[in-house]
Amino acid sequence: MKRHIVIATAAAAALIAGGAATAVAVNSADAPGSARSGVRSTAQLAAHDDQGRDDRDDDHGQEDIREAHAAKVAAPAAAATALKAVPGTVTGLDLDRDRPGLVWDADVLGKDGRWHEITLDAVNGRVLNQHIDHEDDGPNPKGAKVDAAAAARIAAGHGTVTSVDLDDDHRAKALWEVETVTKDAKEHKVLVDPQSGKLTVAPARDADDDDNGGTDD
Repeated sequence: MKRHIVIATAAAAALIAGGAATAVAVNSADAPGSARSGVRSTAQLAAHDDQGRDDRDDDHGQEDIREAHAAKVAAPAAAATALKAVPGTVTGLDLDRDRPGLVWDADVLGKDGRWHEITLDAVNGRVLNQHIDHEDDGPNPKGAKVDAAAAARIAAGHGTVTSVDLDDDHRAKALWEVETVTKDAKEHKVLVDPQSGKLTVAPARDADDDDNGGTDD
């Protein structure tokens, strides 16, 4: 008796599963979410997403070139102005469009041993803001023969400098990492040795490096 019940139950389950599969097949062909109904398939969505990402990258590149052209104060001059505000050593410069407008953000390790962040107008060079950054613990540039301004001048042959940063991530020693943008909106990243001033092209970085802190999956 139990054997008949088990067989009957299995047959019913198979029938239900077959019906569900049939329903899924029908729905996948005629439902509003199908490719036939005009809604994009997974492949189409992926292609659209890639296109959207390309468009965003192009927009970002165009924005960078606009900022580079709009800046009247070059990176070396921005570094010099920052040091007038806070004597010490510039460890980072970044050209950015902020609430006050187009600005240079400068990081300075002051002679007082504290880290300072200084915001400069990128058009007229005026100091807009400065404060002590208690959270900054970047590499110490003490002993470097090439400072941020010199690194910017060395890298200028690869385009307008938009960023200078003393970086020691995943490296045996700290190097100046300089970002530039050319007139055709192409961005370049070069490394400048703080001791010798030697310039090299930075190694290509995979997308996973940004997502996983420089480690592969």
